[in-house]
Amino acid sequence: MNATGSEVWDPFGTLHSALWIGGGQWAGKSTVARLLATRYGLTAYHYDYHDARAHNDRRIARRARLGEPVADPDPDSVWVNTSPQEMADETLAGFPTRFEWALDDLRGLVSGRPIIAEGWGLRPELVAPIIDSPRRMIVMVPSEGFRERQFRELPRAAAVNHAVSDPDRAQRNRLARDRLVADEAVRSARRLSIRVLEVDGLDDAEAVADIVVDHFSSYLPLSNIYRP
Repeated sequence: MNATGSEVWDPFGTLHSALWIGGGQWAGKSTVARLLATRYGLTAYHYDYHDARAHNDRRIARRARLGEPVADPDPDSVWVNTSPQEMADETLAGFPTRFEWALDDLRGLVSGRPIIAEGWGLRPELVAPIIDSPRRMIVMVPSEGFRERQFRELPRAAAVNHAVSDPDRAQRNRLARDRLVADEAVRSARRLSIRVLEVDGLDDAEAVADIVVDHFSSYLPLSNIYRP
């Protein structure tokens, strides 16, 4: 059932048998999903990849339908001249529509093993109406120290990927927005009895994946024949 109480269309049973990793940016969600996919022969769905690329036509079409400007807004208006709280509010308000586009992607997947879907837009309050148990989802968020380390060490995290007049301010705004969005994911997960895993960087990716495997153990294949 979805948030309005109506049945979620799931022609191949993909959505109801999926496993979900939500949470904050830079917590290692994609890495963990790839590790589980490799170990257990799962199909991994990476929300960020589809959201940034495959969904752009739908984003443009939606703006046109609503009478909004079709072109992306000026980068300064998004990253420099908007407060982190306003940025977070806008991001959270857009997630339900973006989630529906992700569900359309997932509906088209058929697999003999579970689909594992990961991404920050897979919000607990959006996923909860679909799943039959909170154990089908886990929310991963970085500790403050690990988030800062990721921004120091990951090239793709080190700068806003747009030409802006004040890159330092844009990056600070982005960091603050990500904290706010992650904090909201934690609050939502706890309201819904969905497990929250804070990643502090002390364990390597394999060890974090082991924790997630244990959480999903009831739904994974009995033998991880794909693991080296």
